[in-house]
Amino acid sequence: MITIAIAGKPNSGKSTFFKAATLADVEIASYPFTTIKPNTGIAYVKVDCPCQDPAIQQELGGKSCDKCIDGIRFVPVELLDVAGLVRGAHEGRGLGNEFLDELRQAAAIIHVVDAAGGTDADGNVVDLGSHDPREDLVFFKTELTLWVFGIIKRNWRKIERKAELEGLKIERLLAEQLTGVGVSEEQVKAALMEPTSPDRANFRSWSDDDLHTLAAAVIRRSKKMVIAANKADVAPHENLEHLKEVSAASEGERVIPCSAAAELALRTAAKNQLITYVPGDADFEITSELTDKQRKGLEKIRAFLHDHGGTGIQAIINYAVFDLLDYVVAYPVEDEHKFCDSSGRILPDAFLLKRGSTARDLAFAVHSEIGESCLYGVDARTKLRLGEKHELVNRDIIKIVSTR
Repeated sequence: MITIAIAGKPNSGKSTFFKAATLADVEIASYPFTTIKPNTGIAYVKVDCPCQDPAIQQELGGKSCDKCIDGIRFVPVELLDVAGLVRGAHEGRGLGNEFLDELRQAAAIIHVVDAAGGTDADGNVVDLGSHDPREDLVFFKTELTLWVFGIIKRNWRKIERKAELEGLKIERLLAEQLTGVGVSEEQVKAALMEPTSPDRANFRSWSDDDLHTLAAAVIRRSKKMVIAANKADVAPHENLEHLKEVSAASEGERVIPCSAAAELALRTAAKNQLITYVPGDADFEITSELTDKQRKGLEKIRAFLHDHGGTGIQAIINYAVFDLLDYVVAYPVEDEHKFCDSSGRILPDAFLLKRGSTARDLAFAVHSEIGESCLYGVDARTKLRLGEKHELVNRDIIKIVSTR
């Protein structure tokens, strides 16, 4: 399962984001380091279910699967809410070592920023708007870069000697040192190919500045991020605009305004059957008697939904999976004519696969034994056999033919 980390400075709303996305029972408080041990939970990407496609509906005689909500399918991903990051984390300040170690598990990072500017650089509560959230973008990337720089610097002489004596490629040796922080050799190669990176052929003359530049490139290549501009419902408008401007001018991570508190309120109200709400929707329906206070609170949230097209939480999760990580959803079936498994369940499972995956990859996702015995796949829509190298596309429905 894909693991996505929720990160940021203390008290930026990380745990509220996590709870809103997972409805897990976590502690939320207005002081730094509420999260000490990482919280893990299941969130979902939101996709259109193929069972509602007109052509499939015709073949199914109007039947639908029992896995979607009015044609909307939710596919699970794992969220990891890590300890808050503070300045000096790369030197062990705060819970820096734990934070950085936990990040290596994640395929992508949701960087939660207090867009309202109501917390200072270390996460202490201050007057709303008194802290510039643009500083948080800079310090977050700086800490990650210094983390990787420190690892490279500590081992540089050993790397250099090994490259000279054994004739090994510098990217391979760097990758060996950075494996523990979730960096692959391909990512190191890509970092070394950036125009600003030091010349790999002249690694013997690399300075500390060269190592720092390389570390920044490695972070760009290995730690894909989306910026969650949290507390957007109470943030000054200029704060949101400044965040977008800084992001576009620097590393280009997308900024998505959101309100974790609003999402949590809606999901809690829906759980208590006060409203009908589907995560990611831009509206909800009140289905029960409410107090005046409840109604006013929900109407305020509704105004935010209408202005932003939703609370932003679902949009951020979907963006991380489908845009940053470039995954697709595929549906394995046993009967390509009825789009079902051996028990007659229509589209019983949905799997997230890296774009470029094949039918065999889908077979392995279902079960390792099925993957090992896979012969070929059949496109259930066209009924055509798929070649061994045929790449799956989003919303493919595939029959796996195997010897088992």
